[in-house]
Amino acid sequence: MIYPAEAFSRPTDPAGQILAAADELVPEAQPLAEDLALLRGARRAMATRFEILLPYGTPDALTLAEAAFDEIDRLEQQLTVYRETSELSRLNRLAPLMPVPVEPGLFDLLGLAAVVTRETEGAYDITAGALIKAWGFYRGPRRVPADEERAEALAKVGMQHVVLDPETRTVRYLRPGLEINLGSIGKGYALDRAAELLRVSFALPAALLHGGHSSVYAMGTEPGDSRGWTIGIQHPSDPERRLGIVRLRDLALGTSSATFQHLEHQGRKLGHLLDPRSGWPAETMAQATVVAPTAALADALATAFFILGVDGTRAYCARHPEIGAVLLPREENAVPVVCGLRPEDVQIYDVG
Repeated sequence: MIYPAEAFSRPTDPAGQILAAADELVPEAQPLAEDLALLRGARRAMATRFEILLPYGTPDALTLAEAAFDEIDRLEQQLTVYRETSELSRLNRLAPLMPVPVEPGLFDLLGLAAVVTRETEGAYDITAGALIKAWGFYRGPRRVPADEERAEALAKVGMQHVVLDPETRTVRYLRPGLEINLGSIGKGYALDRAAELLRVSFALPAALLHGGHSSVYAMGTEPGDSRGWTIGIQHPSDPERRLGIVRLRDLALGTSSATFQHLEHQGRKLGHLLDPRSGWPAETMAQATVVAPTAALADALATAFFILGVDGTRAYCARHPEIGAVLLPREENAVPVVCGLRPEDVQIYDVG
């Protein structure tokens, strides 16, 4: 069930102002009384709809929401590869030629991505820009590249070809044609930064922030429930169904699936989540959902787990007890697999 949350203000155009009610990924329970209701605000950014839910009666709710969305807008301008003026586009142009100084937050984000690449043995890699373009997942048209083209793109992929110098806070690419694309981590990072702004600058104790269906950050607890925020996990093949619910308190959730971005090839649906080791779309999973301390990490690991599959995810969670996951394999009549989550924090529904 979806909260019929009260909007912050009247609906406006989708270019980026505060919008009215939505029906995206939100808590499931119906409020039992008016004082348990939520205020909701939304704005379009990063090619999706971001929302913030605040407890009813939060002082200066509109100001808080606008501050969070302004921060997300700022980060989109920094991280996008679709604007030549962004800091990331500038980095991709200049880093093959020289060490390039970058903003501290971006440097730390690249460092986090490098750690995830190393810990997943290359299943996650933000340097797959050339590969994404070869498959037409950048600006289209989507297509299956020839083997020679795919091999050429693969030669330009690899976080080992990126030098991060913490002393000078510079980035250098050692491989010509290498391009970083932060689409697999940018939304989560934006949620983290927006949540940090609300927590530090406004002393906000509780809020739920999300970007589309795939990225969530839960601050504190939802009204009337000391356990945290109850979040529904959408079924990848049926938006009206839920795989289950998880409860988050000062935690994040990220989901990867190939439901909405794919191409047809020889009777097969090939998704946009490319294995950077083979250059081919990952095909063993239908969906991977991750619970992690930050939304950036949850997003990155959701992509990695989608590629690693069940066994690789179990091994990772065994090494990292702070990480949990709900996986749905791609085979027919698959049953969700839970890794690293306490029974009281997750409930899986009958998906048969």
